[in-house]
Amino acid sequence: MYQKIEASTCHVASRKIVSNFAMKNENHLDEMIRLAFDIEHDLHIKAFWSLDLVCEKKLKQFAAYIEDFCIILPKIKDASALRPATKIAFFLTKSNHRKNGISLTQEQELNLIEALLDRLIQDEKVASKVYAMKALFVLGKKYDWVHDELKMIISQDYSNHSAAYQAATRNLLKKLNK
Repeated sequence: MYQKIEASTCHVASRKIVSNFAMKNENHLDEMIRLAFDIEHDLHIKAFWSLDLVCEKKLKQFAAYIEDFCIILPKIKDASALRPATKIAFFLTKSNHRKNGISLTQEQELNLIEALLDRLIQDEKVASKVYAMKALFVLGKKYDWVHDELKMIISQDYSNHSAAYQAATRNLLKKLNK
């Protein structure tokens, strides 16, 4: 697994090869996740690149690692790892909201909320902020105060960002104001 991750690139085709390889073997997936969560390791970014594809296809395979993910999410510093990590957070919150999805504990939900709100107020790239907003929107269906916080943060931050961020913010504000 290590060699596959090391040889991978950010291109989708390369990431798919690695994620498919990991999904076929529990030990490979475990190794990928351990590398992704080791934020001091050089390959943790590449591991996250493929891990988000695993979570997109087979989120239930990631269920045993949710607690560790909630701990590591606020510690991620690199923008290239943060985008797939916030995307995974979005997948988790979306699944948690569904009837037969993955169930997050209240503590995990609150840890995700805190980490994602922190990401919104920090100087992060647009994609990470958009996934954080989407995840927080879903969590706000259970915790009303999250929608209030989300509205306040994205409204204040609106004019300081790119057109892409503003478009995502406008769409979310429409949903929040319904």
